[in-house]
Amino acid sequence: MIKIKYLIMDVDGTLTDGKIYMGNNGEIFKVFDIKDGCGIHDILPQYDIIPIIITARKSDIVMNRCNELGIKHCYQGCRNKKEFLCELMEKFGEVPIDGKYMNAAYIGDDIIDKSCMEICGYTACPADAVEEIKNYVDYICTKNGGDSAVREFIEHLVLFDI
Repeated sequence: MIKIKYLIMDVDGTLTDGKIYMGNNGEIFKVFDIKDGCGIHDILPQYDIIPIIITARKSDIVMNRCNELGIKHCYQGCRNKKEFLCELMEKFGEVPIDGKYMNAAYIGDDIIDKSCMEICGYTACPADAVEEIKNYVDYICTKNGGDSAVREFIEHLVLFDI
């Protein structure tokens, strides 16, 4: 069995509820779940799992959250997530087996995430992900995006030693 070494996460719809809150003056807000943060900050290091963010949008809010949680690998503005993830895994010295990085887990909620899921050894989505993704992943969380789905997946990974 190959141990998971990397947890790659989407942001909008996965670590957040997918909504973008905008104020009258154009300010943008995102809401993150504290349980997801605890899972990333406190649980993943115990299992030597490296958290990685790959997201299509760019946001200072995401960088602030990553800094707060100690996520050193945060990549924003990635529209071609699969290509970027392949390059990143190569930099980490990882070699795909039958086209997949077996020691990488991925959680995302929408069709832009599917290409990364195709090359990761284990995949998941929040309960409120789009149907195409639900039909594709290895594990569907019982929790929605932004409502501790990532924490649930982390606990699933470590509980079952995936």
